[in-house]
Amino acid sequence: TWSALLLFIAIMTMFMSGVVAIFEYDLKKIIALSTLSQLGMMMISISLGLYELAFFHLLTHALFKALLFLCAGILIHGAGNTQDIRSFGGLSLNFPLVTVCMNLANLSLCGVPFLAGFYSKDLIVELACQYSWGIFVLLMMFICLSLTVLYSVRLTYLSFVGPYGGGTSISVCESDYSLVGPVVILSFTSLVSGPILSWL
Repeated sequence: TWSALLLFIAIMTMFMSGVVAIFEYDLKKIIALSTLSQLGMMMISISLGLYELAFFHLLTHALFKALLFLCAGILIHGAGNTQDIRSFGGLSLNFPLVTVCMNLANLSLCGVPFLAGFYSKDLIVELACQYSWGIFVLLMMFICLSLTVLYSVRLTYLSFVGPYGGGTSISVCESDYSLVGPVVILSFTSLVSGPILSWL
């Protein structure tokens, strides 16, 4: 059937984009691959007939992914226009606010409870577990979800926690309110959009 085919394509998309993101060093490509992974999550929802839930995940995902891209832009701008995360390392000292906001978006992407991504992602997983597609499909879905956590933790470590990569770093970015203002606003929406949209 079409729904089974869509489910297969969605899980393969999630799996392949997750595996590629783990071995990628380009910051924007990692975030783009995580978008592809989340689109797979929405397609899983659609294949199960949960159209409204897929749209709900699309809305919450749009908010924290926009935050993730804005933070990435500030990091690239502040690190001398390089996108290679190997030349980052220890950026939490120069970009404390962006570090907090980007980690908030990353945690939301991973589906950490009470952040925006949790409300839609958890519901999709919960309802997917009630469908009788078989243990293989469920196992693949949970592996794909684990890959999301893996590449998010890897990105955080290499950018903010790991040893300094030798790239140039300009910390003046955080004093520019035209850059930081939208990031702070989107951080707030990443916190509250999940419960507000689920109540609606």
